[in-house]
Amino acid sequence: MTEHTLAPLEVAPRLERLRERLEEAKIDALIVTNLANVRYLSGFSGSAGVVVVVAKGALLTTDGRYRTQSAEQVASAGVADALEIAIANADGQRAAIRDALRSSGATRVGLEADDVTWAASRRWRELFEGDAEGVPVTGTVEALREVKDPGELDRMARAAAIADGALAEVLPMLREVGAGRLTEADFALALDTAMRRGGAEDRAFDTIVAVGPNSAKPHHQPTEQVLEVGKPMVVDFGATFEGYRSDMTRTFWLGGEPTGEMARVFEVVRDSQARGVAAVRAGVAARDVDSVCREVITEAGWAERFEHGTGHGVGLDIHEAPTVSQQGTAILAPGVVVTVEPGVYLPGLGGVRIEDTLVVTEDGSRTLTGFTKDVAA
Repeated sequence: MTEHTLAPLEVAPRLERLRERLEEAKIDALIVTNLANVRYLSGFSGSAGVVVVVAKGALLTTDGRYRTQSAEQVASAGVADALEIAIANADGQRAAIRDALRSSGATRVGLEADDVTWAASRRWRELFEGDAEGVPVTGTVEALREVKDPGELDRMARAAAIADGALAEVLPMLREVGAGRLTEADFALALDTAMRRGGAEDRAFDTIVAVGPNSAKPHHQPTEQVLEVGKPMVVDFGATFEGYRSDMTRTFWLGGEPTGEMARVFEVVRDSQARGVAAVRAGVAARDVDSVCREVITEAGWAERFEHGTGHGVGLDIHEAPTVSQQGTAILAPGVVVTVEPGVYLPGLGGVRIEDTLVVTEDGSRTLTGFTKDVAA
């Protein structure tokens, strides 16, 4: 894998862009509790933290475990001058947040509705004084995260390259199929380990390895099922590098080329995925990419066996905006990262899914996941 110097993350402008969105949402302040959003705005990657953004300032609160880490990461992100850090126990953090809201004069305070429980919202409202009130907001930071900057794209490309290399490393294990007792779990563990060796800080999500009838279950978890010659094997996995994730699915036929009805399934899904990839470009509605993929599978007679959306956004989270499905409302823009992953699943027989992660460009897309789509294994 050829590596190059990663472009820096452009964290500092994000707070100002968020303030513009606060005005649009008619709120004076936002309490950010979603940890991916906290990281996006501050550079801080700890497991406990809150960012409060007001009209002329911002605050990161966390506890003493992260005293040094928070200072280092905020400085590295270039936002030390724009973001105050308060290190304290839970009561001290709440007091710091109360003071920040009071000094800003905020009266309408946004709470991340998709992240804050009903009980938590009641606790947050205890901090508000006078006429201040809590307002549920959705997607305020997430909308900023849809378009990736060059530093984000570099990290996602590195994650994808690590995953590509790991699959190439472990694929020769499939020569043991029919001669031993290689299981789904064995292959998944080997793949996860190879990603770690290749530089991943973690998996992007729980690795899926599904063989035979199990491959008809889109989110099957690896078991002690033995890999068998003459069966399909779906491998859906990704790596995480500096917080950013990759996502790729390949389906193999163990012991040669697919036969019977499954040969036709492979052909149709390959065609569907290729047409979906070709449809990805700036200005295209996300739902239209889904329609292109779905039309191919519908014409083949398997409309009811394509039982999920065509794709989703990827970044700090493995599933984020935009949604590439019939429910999606987004128009793709340059810098947006999406997956294209149609599939057909025949219960009792097997399934096929092929997935790539793509960066939207002005005249099409750039594929981050480059592993071959050859099916024979």
